[in-house]
Amino acid sequence: MSLLIVTAVAAEAEAVLKGLSPDSPVTVAPVGVGVAAAAAGTAKLLTLANGRYTAVLNAGIGGGIGLPLGGTAVAARICAADLGADSPDGFISLDELGFGTTMMVVDQKLLTMLRSAMPDAHVGDVLTVSTVTGTKERLETLIERYPTAVAEGMEGYGVACAADLAGVAFGELRTVSNIVGPRDRGSWQIGAALGALTEAAARIEAQL
Repeated sequence: MSLLIVTAVAAEAEAVLKGLSPDSPVTVAPVGVGVAAAAAGTAKLLTLANGRYTAVLNAGIGGGIGLPLGGTAVAARICAADLGADSPDGFISLDELGFGTTMMVVDQKLLTMLRSAMPDAHVGDVLTVSTVTGTKERLETLIERYPTAVAEGMEGYGVACAADLAGVAFGELRTVSNIVGPRDRGSWQIGAALGALTEAAARIEAQL
């Protein structure tokens, strides 16, 4: 498996690189924050690679849903959680509107490898949002719509769309820097999450 790992920011890419050997076959690159930047950046990297990569993994820190700080989440599905329309009766997803899908099922071979590398990781839906959740009410709404959600990030769906269009396997991994819910910046543990990302990268490389 020829693997490209994309992150949102340089700090995440550096954390991943710390876990890889100097001659690692894995390529790591930051592509920007948010779904649009992630899709465009990933598409550019895949185009320039001219078929060199067989899989793309979006890796980074994120918010945990029912997970402890420093824990690891692996996506079984990547869901664009706020892509749709608001209405007096509640949120209407893109699927319900009939304009496409908000659910991307990750490559099963890649998922099997990630689960083997990190048997203690929590597997479920990883939600892609354009606005980070900061209230109890929004968290409750997300859990109602996605009862198997384990984490929230801002790039996964964009990476998945770019990889899918290129015919490349995709997946997502998040290490937990904060608990999704009422925003409490003082409780975040970004250092611990970046350290967990380094450990995850080492375990992934050992599986390749």
